[in-house]
Amino acid sequence: MKVLKFGGTSVGSVKNMSEVKSIINDGSKKIVVLSAMSGTTNKLVAIANDIKNNESNAAIDKVNSLLETYFVTIDELLNDAALNSDVKNYVSSVFELLVESTNEVFSETLENKILAQGELLSTYMFNSYLKQEGVSSTLLPALSFMRIDDFKEPDTDYIKAEFDRVFKAAEDAQIYITQGFICLDSAGEISNLQRGGSDYTATIIGAAFKAEEVQIWTDIDGMHNNDPRYVDNTNAISNLSFEEAAELAYFGAKILHPQTVTPVRKDSIPVRLKNTMKPDAHGTLISNSTSGEGIKAIAAKDNITAIKIKSARMLQAHGFLKKVFEIFETYQTSIDMITTSEVAVSLTIDDDKNLDKILKELDKIASIEVDANQSIVCLVGNSVVNHKDTYKLFKILQDVKIRMISYGGSNNNISLLIDSHDKINTLQKLNDYLFELVTL
Repeated sequence: MKVLKFGGTSVGSVKNMSEVKSIINDGSKKIVVLSAMSGTTNKLVAIANDIKNNESNAAIDKVNSLLETYFVTIDELLNDAALNSDVKNYVSSVFELLVESTNEVFSETLENKILAQGELLSTYMFNSYLKQEGVSSTLLPALSFMRIDDFKEPDTDYIKAEFDRVFKAAEDAQIYITQGFICLDSAGEISNLQRGGSDYTATIIGAAFKAEEVQIWTDIDGMHNNDPRYVDNTNAISNLSFEEAAELAYFGAKILHPQTVTPVRKDSIPVRLKNTMKPDAHGTLISNSTSGEGIKAIAAKDNITAIKIKSARMLQAHGFLKKVFEIFETYQTSIDMITTSEVAVSLTIDDDKNLDKILKELDKIASIEVDANQSIVCLVGNSVVNHKDTYKLFKILQDVKIRMISYGGSNNNISLLIDSHDKINTLQKLNDYLFELVTL
């Protein structure tokens, strides 16, 4: 059995829902993971922010506006009177809950509860639409089996056992629909897998019951060799290894949640990226297979802060780096890039939530320089550091000021740190320099 995940744009209109129905209704059993309708999560975030800022009237206005949008969609989607009425009743109950939330004291738990409603709405609506169209389908509530542990990692043993229980207890159907993104935490409270987490949900489920394949359906025909939002004439990559895809996702390729391939790598379950609007396009197949060498793709990660930590005593001071890393561990802040010299270490972080506290601790052991508004440009390919043409990427040095270079930490990745103002120019220049050299 396959797992198919459809993103917000794929269920963002009645026309697109019809396309999804055509894709999944091929006579084979499958599990379908859905995101919230496009735009819904952003509006729910805005509602939560209003509650946080004690602006209840503004929150209620947003709730009522979003309710009207859903009612318009329901009338267009469901011409069956009974199903139309049932879905409107369900949707109304969800929005009543949102209104009631405006009277509650804001907390992370309340915010997660509000954000979870988007996936609950989309799956209920789409399941009803399939029933209207004569497609055998049933809901598998994600909150019945999806859970994260104290470290916010998937509780795999629990998920496997509970998914198996929920699946076996469900009404027999051709299509099993569940929610992406949402889950419970270790205390049983509603939580989530962060933005883009529906991809992660799909591969977690795929790993739990050893799926034949996991498909991620979105509005672009696979992972491109550069960011099509900023660079012209990009191309979809037909094949990537798990390692290549993981590097690209972590360093900014928006088509995939950074953790997507992690659950399925061990069991070699392939992941295929497809375009809902162009279902016949090949897309990108991610698997254990590798093809070709050299740079295949470029991604960029924004909102990076670079920290240069300099100590006159670093020379032969074996405990210095240990102290530095302990500070970042204390404040649970991950490091993306790192380079060292005789008396200094430069590193980058993408989470500046505890930056002030980190800098205060670092100031006790070294002098510090901080550069904000940086971007990491990541160049990925099989055995990229060994390829004979890789040196040509350094042509970029004549055009763009490079703050840091990470080369050799991975055979599949070379990373450049630049000022964010130079990002688009850098992506385009690299595109011009590199991709006539690589056969994809």
